[in-house]
Parts: sequence; structure tokens; C-alpha cells
Amino acid sequence: MTRLINLDSFLGVTVTVALGLLALALILTFVRLLRGPSLSDRVVALDMFSIMAMGLIALRVIATGQALYLEIAIALGLVAFLATVFFARLIEARGGELREGSDVGVPEEPGEGS
Repeated sequence: MTRLINLDSFLGVTVTVALGLLALALILTFVRLLRGPSLSDRVVALDMFSIMAMGLIALRVIATGQALYLEIAIALGLVAFLATVFFARLIEARGGELREGSDVGVPEEPGEGS
């Protein structure tokens, strides 16, 4: 049987505040995921999603006392790490991705500049 945290206790209030802060962080990360502007920003946002999901799982473990969920958090962490490494190698193989409107790294045409 799962136990729920009593909101009158210090731990209950702390878990509630942490859930609220994680919800705000999820919203802000989702905005970064949608707006980008580069592939690297989106990869970091996805990595943040996985970290926050592990935080939500940890809060569930604290609130209910069911340690079984910790194994799920560990598996999620391993998969997220491998996905981040994969995306980093993909970005490296593509030579990076520039932000729209930026001319950094774009080769100059002959006759321009010095």
C-alpha cells in the first residue's frame, strides 16, 4: 500500500514546493525545445527533460516510499546519457549547426574582406 506525504509535515511541504518548481522548469524547457534556435539547444533541452523526469521519479519515491521506482530512474538516466552522446556525435559529424541569421563560420566569398 502506498503512503502519501502528509502536507502538514515539513517533508510534505518540501515535496509540494519541489513539484511546483519542477513543473515550472518543465514548461521553460519545453519552450526552449520548441524555439531552439539550434539543434544543440534542442539536444540540451531533451537532456534537461530526462533529468527533470528523474527528479519527478525521485519525488514520487519520497512521497510514496516505493523504492522500486529508483530502478526506473536509473534506467532512464542511462538511456538519456546514450541519447545525448548519440546526438553530440551527430552534431559533430554534421559539422555543427549555426543559428539562423548568423554568419559565424560561413566561409567568405572570394573578394570579400581583407
